[in-house]
Amino acid sequence: MNIALVLLLAIAGICLLLIEIFLLPGTTLAGIIGILSLIGGVVVAYLKIGAMAGHITLAATIVFLAIGIYLFIRSKALDKMSLKTDINSKIDLLEDTDIKIGDIVTTATRLAPMGKVRVGQKEFEAKSISGFLDAGTDVKIISIEGNILTVSK
Repeated sequence: MNIALVLLLAIAGICLLLIEIFLLPGTTLAGIIGILSLIGGVVVAYLKIGAMAGHITLAATIVFLAIGIYLFIRSKALDKMSLKTDINSKIDLLEDTDIKIGDIVTTATRLAPMGKVRVGQKEFEAKSISGFLDAGTDVKIISIEGNILTVSK
């Protein structure tokens, strides 16, 4: 009975730690329960079976946890979970346009205080210094900082 309890706690702890490490990172609930289960298994082995069984349980738990982590890393499971796509989007650079300070443009979205303005057929990121502005409002370009236009009503 005691050996079955030790094995159950150790196997449950190893499984929960592997789940925490590879499938649910950051949740910590499975990790905490897994660590408590591993500690509980080793403590039960020391107290109920004896010191030698406790040493064997402790060593076996560490070895099987290391083997489990190694096998999971070597499997193709991590390749299936990882993102393999390339991001090939680009930012509309203001240098390619003829936008200049003082131009009147129309807001494409609500500026609260950030949003988008439409210049011709393109939309650019804009920041309002006049507070919140609704879409369709004519605004004046006050300054250009990088790829953000600062506008005023």
